[in-house]
Amino acid sequence: MTPALMGDSEQIKLERGDGAVLARFKAGPIAEGGARLADLYQASPGRALQPRPEPGEAACMVLLTTSGGLTGGDRLRLDITAEADASLMVMAQAAEKVYRSASNDADTRLTQRLEVQSGARVEWLPQETILFDGARLHRSFDIHLADQAGMAGPWALVGDITVFGRVARGESFSQGRLFDHWQVFRAGRLIWTDRLGLDGDIPAVLGHPAGFDGARAQGSILCAGLDEAAQLAALENLRAGFEGLAVRCAATRIGGLLLVRMLGPDPAMLRQAFGLAWSHLRSLAGWAQAMPRLWLR
Repeated sequence: MTPALMGDSEQIKLERGDGAVLARFKAGPIAEGGARLADLYQASPGRALQPRPEPGEAACMVLLTTSGGLTGGDRLRLDITAEADASLMVMAQAAEKVYRSASNDADTRLTQRLEVQSGARVEWLPQETILFDGARLHRSFDIHLADQAGMAGPWALVGDITVFGRVARGESFSQGRLFDHWQVFRAGRLIWTDRLGLDGDIPAVLGHPAGFDGARAQGSILCAGLDEAAQLAALENLRAGFEGLAVRCAATRIGGLLLVRMLGPDPAMLRQAFGLAWSHLRSLAGWAQAMPRLWLR
């Protein structure tokens, strides 16, 4: 039925994406980055690529959205498992764009799950998630860690960068919705959870001194697998590195995890600060301190 023939109460229903990338890695030779792909399921618009790892780096899975972004009603599920002693880096190919949702659309839903088994090492390195004005995103991330048993315990470095509006176009995230829910489990027991909700008068929340204080982007880094001494040393080094940056940064220990938060008025500056913190933390797992070439641009 064409729009001209539609009744006043009828609306066009657009096709929406229902994509997924489900992957399982097992331990592999060091020459192959320490992991081999055991199982892979992918459904459009989710897609996974596996470039050859650089010398000294972990095996890599690059995630991309073939539709060029997500909008209202789209669903995407990412589920990655690193079996015992596997070494793996998961990263996005480019920034994820979440477009404006129509008034009759459901929320965009992004469901992420990471399982890190005993002795495995995983980086989940983000590119930015850019919320266009009017976007409505419901995002969740569940991280499942095996029991920490000395040096054989799992190691995970997981992050996120969220940008509020297309800053380069002079756009702000003034209307829409964001619900972000993280959970970390160790041996099936919840050890940390965090929720963020933005709705209603979003500019007031982003601009309030007790809220985001005018930030146009936020970053989070979660590191699991460091013992207490390593965490304390990392905190000291991170806090020293934060001095003089044009980005508000803080780091703390909670529930056996190391947590870094960032707020900045300029997404490019926040990305730079994020890279500085990430490069230090990844070096503690034995990888190169320099950021991977796929992330740099």
